[in-house]
This record gives sequence, C-alpha cells and structure tokens, in this order.
Amino acid sequence: MFEIGNSLREARSRRQIELPQAELATKIRVKYLRALEEERFETLPSQTYVKGFLRTYADYLGLDGQLYVDEFNSRYVSGDDGDPRPRRSTVRPERRTRRLETSIVLVAVALVGIVTLVVVGAWQTTGSGGKKATTTKTTHAHKKHTISRASAFLQIEAVNGSSYVSVHRTGPTGRPLFQGTIEKGGIEPFKGKYFWLDISQPENLVIVVGGKQFPISGSKPVVLTVTPSGAHVG
Repeated sequence: MFEIGNSLREARSRRQIELPQAELATKIRVKYLRALEEERFETLPSQTYVKGFLRTYADYLGLDGQLYVDEFNSRYVSGDDGDPRPRRSTVRPERRTRRLETSIVLVAVALVGIVTLVVVGAWQTTGSGGKKATTTKTTHAHKKHTISRASAFLQIEAVNGSSYVSVHRTGPTGRPLFQGTIEKGGIEPFKGKYFWLDISQPENLVIVVGGKQFPISGSKPVVLTVTPSGAHVG
C-alpha cells in the first residue's frame, strides 16, 4: 500500500511541473488534479472519473497509471460506482441456482446450433463445385493508427523507454490528435506540417520530422513546436 496523493504530488514536484501545465497537457481541470493529490476523491463526479483521471495523470508524470487504479480499487471500491457500500442480493439462493441452470442450458443449446450450422455450411461448400471457402477478416484499425509510416510527416518514436505525449494540431489550443503513453518500441505517425507537443519524458523519445531525426535531451517535461523546418523547443 502507498499514499496515492503524496506520490503524485512528489512526482510532479520532482519534475518541476506546475498544476496549470499539467492541466494543459492532460485536459484535467486543476481542481480535480489537486483533489487527486489530496485524495479528496469524493469531490470528483464518480469513481469512473477518479480511475480515468488517476491513470492519465500518473502516466503523464511518468508513473504506472494502472498501479494507481489498482490501489484505488483496493482501498475505496467496495460496491457500485455511485455507492461504496456492498449490496446484498435480494434474490433467494435457490432462485439464483435455477437461473444459473437455465443459463447453462441455453448456452449449451446455442453451442449445438452453432456447431450444426458450421457442419452444414462446410458440407455445402465442399459439394458446390469444389470451391474453396474463404474467410474474410475484419480489421478494426485504431483511430489514431490509420496513417502509414511512409506517408507520415511527423513520427514520435519511444526508443529508450515510455513517455506520456500530448499532440495537438498547430498549437496548444488546436485539435488534439493524441494523448497517452507511448511504450518503448512504439511509434506514433502523424500527417500534417504543424504540431504542438507536450512530452513528459523527452529523454526516451526521438522525433522524426520529414525523415530527419531530432533526439531530445533532458529529463524534464518539454514543449515542442513542429514545423516544416524541424522540431523546436517552446
């Protein structure tokens, strides 16, 4: 067990980040960031918000966001999202047992039906002129990964470790394109010519602009502006 709030505040102080800067990068209001650091979780709208904000803020500070969510769950979550008290089921045990048995029977019937359809389909395919059955795979592309590396003007590569990165179009108030942690070995490509980047651990990244690499030094968070001429601090 560890102190959630104190460790967040110490990590922010160690990296010399002010709350307004963290708000700009994470899009979490200062009053909620302060509530996380003071463990005043009841001031947030719901436990869902607490978990999401904890993960994002911890990742931004270079910490393990999932670890903080797990710690919050173990200490504060004991019931439904809006009610921390565990609720006792009002369904009698024998009724729950009958429902469970009914569910098992329905699942078994469904499985038998699926197997029958598969067998019949295979038999029909085999007997219709010897045509081979083809399977079409549907690929769900990540909404931020529809850009190929070959066509990307900007690429952010995590070569030495992970880092939280916030990418906006043209400037800090521009349209957000990416907000999250890029794990070591990961690459995020972007199309366009002008970007604003807020990076929590720049020493772990290499910025590639128009095919040219721009390594970043230093362990403090840094703001970069990307233009056709390259990557510039500030």
